[in-house]
Amino acid sequence: MDTLNGKAQNIKDKKYLSEAKKDMISGYLYIAPFFIIFGIIGLYPAVFSIYLAFQKWNGLSPMTFAGLDNFRIVLTDPLFWKSVYNTIVIGLMGTAPQIIVGIILAFLLNLTFLRFKAFFRITIFMPYITSMVAVALIFSVLFSNHESSLANYVLGVFGFDPVNWSSSEWGTKIAISIMVFWRWIGYNTIIYLAGIQSISNDLYEAATIDGANKMQQLIYITMPLLKPFIILTVFFSTVGALQLFSEPTVFLGAGAFARDEALTVVMYLYRDAFTLQSFGTASATAVILLFIIIIFAAINTMLTSGYGRKKKGVRG
Repeated sequence: MDTLNGKAQNIKDKKYLSEAKKDMISGYLYIAPFFIIFGIIGLYPAVFSIYLAFQKWNGLSPMTFAGLDNFRIVLTDPLFWKSVYNTIVIGLMGTAPQIIVGIILAFLLNLTFLRFKAFFRITIFMPYITSMVAVALIFSVLFSNHESSLANYVLGVFGFDPVNWSSSEWGTKIAISIMVFWRWIGYNTIIYLAGIQSISNDLYEAATIDGANKMQQLIYITMPLLKPFIILTVFFSTVGALQLFSEPTVFLGAGAFARDEALTVVMYLYRDAFTLQSFGTASATAVILLFIIIIFAAINTMLTSGYGRKKKGVRG
């Protein structure tokens, strides 16, 4: 009798295991398309780019091993360091104000007495979904080199001379930075607005009872509680700023890659690969850019994480 019970239990256990195995296989099959697409589109190009960084290849002839020569060529090229400088400067001017202005706009859009909230939210988010072609047309008119352009007209009102926006060093950087700010401010604002709406209204009501005004509520309640959202946007903004490509390309047009006023690292990479047919140095630039992104993202994340942290007093 015990033997029969043991056999029945074994059969039951095997059936259970087979059902569990079927569920496991079924689960893997459901998620397999994502990993297959990621492997083909994301992982393979990244691994191949790292491999290509140590090769000399023009896209047609056979590859030849170059060792660290590609990295030496890139790191000793003054134009590469100029592109790094341009990328950091434009990135700082275009993305750093987004954090402060985005939080203020999100705070204002969340005020209870504000009317037409939906309209203002859609309007602020609209630049993010606007076509880059339309953005290029708008900013080419706003920042035209002509004295009658809107940007030069505003400068003239304040007594400044007209600026050749698309040909001067800082004029180009400022115009592109404003384009970056205008295009991405709505994205950060919506993220901050979601974060503000997750904060309990009881805190604001208690602060109002205690006599805190709106600015004090923003500084002492909203900002500290938005810390996770600020870290997220700082990380994304850092990565996006260091990968800047579309804005300078569409603003400067066909001559973007022949000039160094706003040549970014990704534009330098693109020029090496598709203009000079030097895929080895282009891949080496991509690897160097990866390390630059990791360093800057880590620094910005640490600085943002330390925001609002109170120092612990030392007990006697």
